[in-house]
Amino acid sequence: MNGPEIHVEFAPGLHLFVPHARRRGATPVATDGVSSLGHVVESLGVPLTEVGGLLVDGREVPVSHVPRAEERVQVRAVARPQRVPGAPLRFLLDVHLGTLARRLRLLGVDTAYESTDIGDAALAARSAAEKRVLLSRDRGLLRRRELWAGAFVYSTRPDDQLRDVLDRFDPELRPWTRCSACNGLLKQATKDEVADQLEHGTQRTYDVFAQCRDCGRAYWKGAHHDQLEAIVEKALGMRTQGG
Repeated sequence: MNGPEIHVEFAPGLHLFVPHARRRGATPVATDGVSSLGHVVESLGVPLTEVGGLLVDGREVPVSHVPRAEERVQVRAVARPQRVPGAPLRFLLDVHLGTLARRLRLLGVDTAYESTDIGDAALAARSAAEKRVLLSRDRGLLRRRELWAGAFVYSTRPDDQLRDVLDRFDPELRPWTRCSACNGLLKQATKDEVADQLEHGTQRTYDVFAQCRDCGRAYWKGAHHDQLEAIVEKALGMRTQGG
Protein backbone atom coordinates (compact mmCIF):
# COMPACT_ATOMS: atom_id res chain seq x y z
CA MET A 1 0.00 0.00 0.00
CA ASN A 2 1.31 3.44 -0.85
CA GLY A 3 -1.72 5.62 -0.10
CA PRO A 4 -2.50 7.79 2.93
CA GLU A 5 -0.52 6.96 6.07
CA ILE A 6 -2.42 6.73 9.34
CA HIS A 7 -1.38 5.93 12.91
CA VAL A 8 -3.07 3.03 14.67
CA GLU A 9 -3.02 2.15 18.37
CA PHE A 10 -4.44 -1.10 19.71
CA ALA A 11 -5.95 -1.62 23.16
CA PRO A 12 -3.80 -3.91 25.36
CA GLY A 13 -6.42 -6.66 25.14
CA LEU A 14 -5.80 -6.89 21.39
CA HIS A 15 -2.01 -7.12 21.54
CA LEU A 16 -2.21 -10.89 21.14
CA PHE A 17 -3.21 -10.42 17.52
CA VAL A 18 -0.58 -7.92 16.38
CA PRO A 19 3.23 -8.05 16.04
CA HIS A 20 5.31 -6.81 18.99
CA ALA A 21 6.27 -3.68 17.06
CA ARG A 22 2.61 -2.59 17.06
CA ARG A 23 2.12 -3.02 20.80
CA ARG A 24 3.93 0.19 21.75
CA GLY A 25 1.35 2.89 21.20
CA ALA A 26 0.38 4.37 17.84
CA THR A 27 2.35 3.06 14.87
CA PRO A 28 2.25 4.16 11.22
CA VAL A 29 0.20 2.18 8.71
CA ALA A 30 0.15 2.78 4.96
CA THR A 31 -3.33 2.44 3.42
CA ASP A 32 -4.54 2.26 -0.18
CA GLY A 33 -6.98 5.16 0.09
CA VAL A 34 -10.06 3.05 -0.73
CA SER A 35 -10.23 0.19 1.80
CA SER A 36 -12.39 0.58 4.91
CA LEU A 37 -10.86 0.98 8.35
CA GLY A 38 -12.36 -2.38 9.28
CA HIS A 39 -10.42 -3.99 6.42
CA VAL A 40 -7.23 -2.25 7.52
CA VAL A 41 -7.64 -3.46 11.11
CA GLU A 42 -8.24 -7.03 9.99
CA SER A 43 -5.24 -6.87 7.64
CA LEU A 44 -3.14 -6.05 10.72
CA GLY A 45 -4.31 -9.28 12.38
CA VAL A 46 -7.31 -8.35 14.53
CA PRO A 47 -10.67 -10.03 13.77
CA LEU A 48 -13.52 -7.51 13.91
CA THR A 49 -15.31 -9.82 16.36
CA GLU A 50 -12.76 -8.61 18.93
CA VAL A 51 -13.12 -4.89 18.18
CA GLY A 52 -15.36 -2.96 20.54
CA GLY A 53 -15.04 0.40 18.83
CA LEU A 54 -12.95 2.51 16.46
CA LEU A 55 -11.97 6.06 17.33
CA VAL A 56 -10.54 8.39 14.69
CA ASP A 57 -9.04 11.56 16.14
CA GLY A 58 -11.18 11.00 19.23
CA ARG A 59 -14.53 10.42 17.51
CA GLU A 60 -16.17 7.05 17.03
CA VAL A 61 -16.53 5.85 13.45
CA PRO A 62 -18.04 2.73 11.82
CA VAL A 63 -15.87 -0.03 10.37
CA SER A 64 -16.86 1.25 6.92
CA HIS A 65 -14.93 4.52 7.47
CA VAL A 66 -12.25 5.10 4.82
CA PRO A 67 -9.10 6.45 6.51
CA ARG A 68 -7.54 9.73 5.42
CA ALA A 69 -3.94 10.83 5.72
CA GLU A 70 -2.58 11.47 9.22
CA GLU A 71 -5.67 10.23 11.04
CA ARG A 72 -4.96 8.72 14.45
CA VAL A 73 -6.94 5.56 15.09
CA GLN A 74 -7.60 3.87 18.41
CA VAL A 75 -8.86 0.29 18.26
CA ARG A 76 -10.78 -0.64 21.38
CA ALA A 77 -11.38 -4.13 22.73
CA VAL A 78 -14.91 -5.46 23.25
CA ALA A 79 -16.55 -4.19 26.44
CA ARG A 80 -17.57 -6.87 28.92
CA PRO A 81 -20.14 -8.18 29.40
CA GLN A 82 -20.76 -8.11 25.66
CA ARG A 83 -24.37 -7.82 24.54
CA VAL A 84 -25.40 -9.56 21.33
CA PRO A 85 -28.69 -8.02 20.15
CA GLY A 86 -31.04 -9.61 17.67
CA ALA A 87 -31.57 -13.11 19.10
CA PRO A 88 -31.41 -15.10 22.34
CA LEU A 89 -27.79 -15.67 23.37
CA ARG A 90 -26.65 -19.07 22.14
CA PHE A 91 -23.42 -20.47 20.81
CA LEU A 92 -21.89 -22.57 18.05
CA LEU A 93 -18.44 -24.10 18.65
CA ASP A 94 -16.04 -25.49 16.09
CA VAL A 95 -14.55 -28.97 16.10
CA HIS A 96 -11.62 -28.05 18.37
CA LEU A 97 -13.74 -26.94 21.34
CA GLY A 98 -15.52 -30.12 22.39
CA THR A 99 -14.66 -29.89 26.09
CA LEU A 100 -15.84 -26.28 26.27
CA ALA A 101 -19.07 -27.27 24.51
CA ARG A 102 -19.79 -30.01 27.06
CA ARG A 103 -19.10 -27.66 29.97
CA LEU A 104 -21.37 -24.94 28.60
CA ARG A 105 -24.12 -27.53 28.14
CA LEU A 106 -23.53 -28.74 31.70
CA LEU A 107 -24.31 -25.19 32.80
CA GLY A 108 -27.50 -25.14 30.73
CA VAL A 109 -26.19 -22.79 28.03
CA ASP A 110 -27.61 -23.46 24.54
CA THR A 111 -24.49 -24.69 22.74
CA ALA A 112 -24.33 -26.29 19.31
CA TYR A 113 -21.13 -28.11 18.45
CA GLU A 114 -19.72 -29.67 15.31
CA SER A 115 -17.78 -32.83 16.24
CA THR A 116 -16.44 -33.11 12.69
CA ASP A 117 -14.77 -30.49 10.55
CA ILE A 118 -17.56 -29.29 8.24
CA GLY A 119 -15.51 -26.39 6.89
CA ASP A 120 -15.41 -22.67 7.59
CA ALA A 121 -18.12 -21.76 5.09
CA ALA A 122 -20.62 -24.22 6.57
CA LEU A 123 -19.88 -23.10 10.14
CA ALA A 124 -20.33 -19.44 9.25
CA ALA A 125 -23.54 -20.24 7.37
CA ARG A 126 -24.94 -22.14 10.37
CA SER A 127 -24.03 -19.22 12.64
CA ALA A 128 -26.05 -16.92 10.36
CA ALA A 129 -28.98 -19.30 9.84
CA GLU A 130 -29.43 -20.04 13.56
CA LYS A 131 -28.18 -16.68 14.87
CA ARG A 132 -25.55 -18.26 17.08
CA VAL A 133 -22.32 -16.69 18.31
CA LEU A 134 -19.50 -18.72 16.78
CA LEU A 135 -16.67 -19.45 19.22
CA SER A 136 -13.33 -20.41 17.68
CA ARG A 137 -9.58 -20.03 17.92
CA ASP A 138 -9.41 -19.81 14.11
CA ARG A 139 -8.90 -16.13 13.22
CA GLY A 140 -9.59 -16.75 9.56
CA LEU A 141 -12.97 -18.30 10.37
CA LEU A 142 -13.89 -15.28 12.50
CA ARG A 143 -13.20 -12.98 9.54
CA ARG A 144 -15.78 -14.58 7.27
CA ARG A 145 -18.33 -12.03 6.11
CA GLU A 146 -21.36 -14.35 6.33
CA LEU A 147 -20.78 -14.88 10.06
CA TRP A 148 -23.66 -13.61 12.21
CA ALA A 149 -21.55 -13.03 15.34
CA GLY A 150 -18.38 -14.51 16.72
CA ALA A 151 -15.72 -14.44 19.40
CA PHE A 152 -12.13 -15.59 19.67
CA VAL A 153 -11.38 -18.16 22.38
CA TYR A 154 -8.17 -16.87 23.93
CA SER A 155 -6.93 -19.91 25.84
CA THR A 156 -6.21 -23.54 25.01
CA ARG A 157 -7.13 -24.68 28.54
CA PRO A 158 -10.81 -25.63 29.04
CA ASP A 159 -10.96 -24.09 32.53
CA ASP A 160 -9.73 -20.74 31.21
CA GLN A 161 -11.89 -21.00 28.09
CA LEU A 162 -15.03 -21.44 30.17
CA ARG A 163 -14.12 -18.62 32.52
CA ASP A 164 -13.47 -16.29 29.59
CA VAL A 165 -16.75 -17.07 27.80
CA LEU A 166 -18.77 -16.63 31.00
CA ASP A 167 -17.00 -13.35 31.75
CA ARG A 168 -17.41 -12.01 28.21
CA PHE A 169 -21.06 -12.89 27.56
CA ASP A 170 -22.56 -13.42 31.03
CA PRO A 171 -25.04 -16.05 29.80
CA GLU A 172 -27.91 -17.22 31.97
CA LEU A 173 -26.90 -20.43 33.73
CA ARG A 174 -29.31 -23.32 34.28
CA PRO A 175 -27.11 -26.22 35.39
CA TRP A 176 -28.17 -29.83 34.82
CA THR A 177 -30.87 -28.94 32.26
CA ARG A 178 -29.14 -29.88 28.97
CA CYS A 179 -27.74 -33.03 27.44
CA SER A 180 -23.96 -32.86 27.25
CA ALA A 181 -24.03 -35.10 24.18
CA CYS A 182 -26.56 -33.34 21.93
CA ASN A 183 -27.63 -30.09 23.67
CA GLY A 184 -31.23 -31.27 24.08
CA LEU A 185 -33.25 -30.42 27.17
CA LEU A 186 -33.44 -32.94 30.02
CA LYS A 187 -36.54 -34.27 31.76
CA GLN A 188 -36.98 -36.34 34.91
CA ALA A 189 -37.16 -40.06 34.22
CA THR A 190 -38.03 -43.19 36.15
CA LYS A 191 -35.65 -46.11 36.48
CA ASP A 192 -37.91 -48.18 34.26
CA GLU A 193 -37.79 -45.58 31.48
CA VAL A 194 -33.99 -45.75 31.26
CA ALA A 195 -33.46 -49.35 32.38
CA ASP A 196 -32.11 -50.42 29.00
CA GLN A 197 -29.15 -48.01 29.46
CA LEU A 198 -28.23 -49.12 32.98
CA GLU A 199 -25.80 -51.78 34.12
CA HIS A 200 -26.94 -53.98 36.99
CA GLY A 201 -24.82 -52.13 39.56
CA THR A 202 -26.25 -48.79 38.52
CA GLN A 203 -29.80 -50.13 38.77
CA ARG A 204 -29.15 -51.24 42.33
CA THR A 205 -27.31 -48.07 43.45
CA TYR A 206 -29.23 -45.16 41.91
CA ASP A 207 -32.86 -44.10 41.93
CA VAL A 208 -32.89 -40.57 40.50
CA PHE A 209 -32.51 -40.19 36.73
CA ALA A 210 -32.92 -37.69 33.95
CA GLN A 211 -33.27 -38.29 30.23
CA CYS A 212 -32.65 -36.17 27.14
CA ARG A 213 -35.86 -35.28 25.32
CA ASP A 214 -34.05 -35.39 21.98
CA CYS A 215 -31.55 -38.28 21.97
CA GLY A 216 -32.89 -40.30 24.92
CA ARG A 217 -29.57 -40.47 26.79
CA ALA A 218 -29.92 -41.22 30.51
CA TYR A 219 -28.19 -39.28 33.30
CA TRP A 220 -27.62 -39.99 36.98
CA LYS A 221 -25.18 -38.94 39.72
CA GLY A 222 -22.44 -41.37 38.84
CA ALA A 223 -18.73 -41.64 39.53
CA HIS A 224 -17.84 -38.35 37.82
CA HIS A 225 -20.57 -36.29 39.47
CA ASP A 226 -18.25 -34.63 42.00
CA GLN A 227 -16.00 -33.35 39.19
CA LEU A 228 -18.99 -31.96 37.31
CA GLU A 229 -20.40 -30.45 40.49
CA ALA A 230 -17.11 -28.62 41.05
CA ILE A 231 -17.32 -27.08 37.56
CA VAL A 232 -20.89 -25.95 38.21
CA GLU A 233 -20.11 -24.50 41.63
CA LYS A 234 -17.12 -22.57 40.30
CA ALA A 235 -19.22 -21.09 37.48
CA LEU A 236 -22.04 -20.11 39.84
CA GLY A 237 -19.44 -18.63 42.19
CA MET A 238 -18.21 -16.36 39.39
CA ARG A 239 -21.77 -15.10 38.93
CA THR A 240 -22.20 -14.46 42.65
CA GLN A 241 -18.91 -12.54 42.82
CA GLY A 242 -19.74 -10.50 39.72
CA GLY A 243 -17.06 -12.16 37.57
